[in-house]
Amino acid sequence: MTTVLVTGGAGFIGSNLVGLLRRERPEWTVVNLDKLTYAGNAESLADLRHDPKHVFVRGDIADADLVDHLLREHAVDAILNLAAESHVDRSILGPGIFVETNVSGTQVLLECARQAKVKRFVQVSTDEVYGSLGPAGKFTEESPLQPSSPYSASKAAADLLALAYARTYGMDVIVTRCSNNYGPYQFPEKLIPLMITNALEGRRLPVYGDGLQVRDWIHVVDHCRALLAALDRGKGGEVYNFGSDNEWPNLEIVQRLLELLGRGRELIEHVKDRPGHDRRYAIDASKARRELGWAPQVSFAQGLEQTVRWYQGNRGWWERVRSGEYRSWYERNYGAR
Repeated sequence: MTTVLVTGGAGFIGSNLVGLLRRERPEWTVVNLDKLTYAGNAESLADLRHDPKHVFVRGDIADADLVDHLLREHAVDAILNLAAESHVDRSILGPGIFVETNVSGTQVLLECARQAKVKRFVQVSTDEVYGSLGPAGKFTEESPLQPSSPYSASKAAADLLALAYARTYGMDVIVTRCSNNYGPYQFPEKLIPLMITNALEGRRLPVYGDGLQVRDWIHVVDHCRALLAALDRGKGGEVYNFGSDNEWPNLEIVQRLLELLGRGRELIEHVKDRPGHDRRYAIDASKARRELGWAPQVSFAQGLEQTVRWYQGNRGWWERVRSGEYRSWYERNYGAR
């Protein structure tokens, strides 16, 4: 492996993955394709601006001509597809763009990869494709797909397309599904960064319904290491679940964050629940542990405290995201190209 294409590499997970690849695979070239929509922030890649082995390209995965050009110009060996519209609330308000990016965009990538004979394609997905669990049990790779939102439905469709390319065309495709991520550079509309930044500004902390929806949390660096393990050692045509056996009700997460920040629980405000809100997710990651030799390394107590400290120490980053000013960073540093 010498060159990888990371799509969505200016997003939360993507920027962390690009950073990990440059640290752990310094001999590789990373071509980073990102459309820089609301969730893509080129400022998250500022440390790599002068890295000759990090090639940033602003563009759309649905642009077949661009994708084909990049694959051939850089002789790309593997693709890690992290480009996606990913916020459930936004998918409820406007599902169309989720189908365009997550389904049609993935199909364009797959077809371009097939034509260019890319050696491996890693489709990065979510545990939300499995729907909601009861109070017991965990999702396995054999669990039925029962998506509840337009977002998760679009990701399930993309997963099935990717696996169909493996079966129909013999492509080396791997699908990964991960539990909820947290850590630095996360767009502050997701639960943990939203609550941290609201608390730092003295705003109310909106909690859906009773706040007892349960999620399995994994630090973003652990997820990125899992993706690298799948790229290195995964078996084509397989699905791998990634999780940390770390389940918490949303309300308890919010309360822990307030304790770390030294703020009172009076900031919590229960609001009307999200339509179709899944009650519980939990991941069985034993297959990934067994076949990929991967295991999470960051404890939740350590990771949550580090995340809080990161948002405290990088106030300018998230304030620019809040104001929309972050979108001008690319033009200021790279011009209008």
